[in-house]
Amino acid sequence: MPKIKIPPVLRNATSGEREVNVEGTNVREVLEALASRHPATREQLFNPEGELNRYVNVYLNDEDVRVLQGLDTPVASDDTVVILPAMAGGAR
Repeated sequence: MPKIKIPPVLRNATSGEREVNVEGTNVREVLEALASRHPATREQLFNPEGELNRYVNVYLNDEDVRVLQGLDTPVASDDTVVILPAMAGGAR
């Protein structure tokens, strides 16, 4: 079963879970399974059109899914999906 690593910023939405195991054959299904289990993550991850929010980076085994097949990237049962929200800010 694929594993999703949850970043600290989303852990309030997952009842503090750091990792979640879910079913899915591609990245979209895995993230949808997370959102079904923890509905508060949905708007953090997806825009209204169902695509990844532009400030959310998702990695499959250390590869950015945007340079693979995006949300259609196949996922195997022993894969790890990492959600990494983009950081912004700083001083001028």
